[in-house]
Amino acid sequence: MTIIFPILTGFGCSLFTKPFSVTDILLHCAARTLNNLCAPFMSRITIKTLAKQLGLSIATVSKALKDSHEISADTKSKVLALADELNFVPNPYASSLRKQKSKTIAVILPEVADNFFSLAINGIQAVAATKNYHVLIYLSHESYEIERQTVNHCCSGRVDGVLISVSNETKDAAHIQKLKEENIPFVFFDRDFENFKAPKVVTNDYECGYQAGKHLVEKGCQHPVFLSTSEALSICSKRSAGFKAALADAGLKQKQTECVIDCNTSREIIFEQVKKLLEENKKIDGIVASVEKLAMQIYLVCLEKKIHIPEDLKVLAFSTLETAPILNPSLTTITQPAFDIGFNATEVLFALIEKKKHYIGAEATVVLPSSLIERNSTK
Repeated sequence: MTIIFPILTGFGCSLFTKPFSVTDILLHCAARTLNNLCAPFMSRITIKTLAKQLGLSIATVSKALKDSHEISADTKSKVLALADELNFVPNPYASSLRKQKSKTIAVILPEVADNFFSLAINGIQAVAATKNYHVLIYLSHESYEIERQTVNHCCSGRVDGVLISVSNETKDAAHIQKLKEENIPFVFFDRDFENFKAPKVVTNDYECGYQAGKHLVEKGCQHPVFLSTSEALSICSKRSAGFKAALADAGLKQKQTECVIDCNTSREIIFEQVKKLLEENKKIDGIVASVEKLAMQIYLVCLEKKIHIPEDLKVLAFSTLETAPILNPSLTTITQPAFDIGFNATEVLFALIEKKKHYIGAEATVVLPSSLIERNSTK
């Protein structure tokens, strides 16, 4: 049981009808606080309490509180009035326990600094709210170990289902296999584990990588490079593969077409990695950033090194950044449908949760296409 402790923010003199010493006031406040803390245990107001006072059945009161069409407006009004008078708080776990449901889903994210995941959470919450479900957000901070521990925590029956976007360190799926063995519904979204058979909602990463490479070549780039954040992430490998295919189809042959930048660190260190790359490879005339945090550091390095975008270096980023149009120059992006990915993944998850005999092993993939939005950084 969760106890919400009251916060005393002050009191007015009108509370007291006669002068009190400081000690009296402190004792009074302490007694009130103790009474508030103990009240839930001493005399918890339940549906049964309301039913008894109103002379109604428990079922009638329950239906009235749920605004059932079976109950008259007059009865609903009486029930709600008494509930408000007695500060009745419904127990969200009672019906869940009867149905052996926690009414909660877990969402495991690698980070929230990226605007993509903020939008995805909005999509997830939009569906969960219609199902009267709570959403627990867990952050792996791009750590495999944290992700593994979180998944194990979810296997204890605390949640009815899991939405997961894997970390860039995840190279083993034993913890995810455990979800399958425990018969807990789960869905990958955005970042999946390559070749693991499970429902997933993703975007067309290979095609987007190809589109990015083709776009830079068409804009005159002869030595473009793809900046990745991980060699393990399937989204990075697919985007990189598409990028390389576009260069090959254009007849561009170069030794270095991809560079991995460690983004599990401070902005200053990311800045230094990008700066070193451009200093040591002066032929680079185009960059595709696999995540938006890389794009920001590219802009800052170019500002310091007096590299002009797009005259000296053309920049394109996978990003849902709302400020992309107002950057100087405005940033060309491949924009993923973040909200829709979160929304659709949650719908798939609830389809599994609500199915009496769900089979998680079946692979069902929903692919939502991203779009290239050309702006001044590649003109």
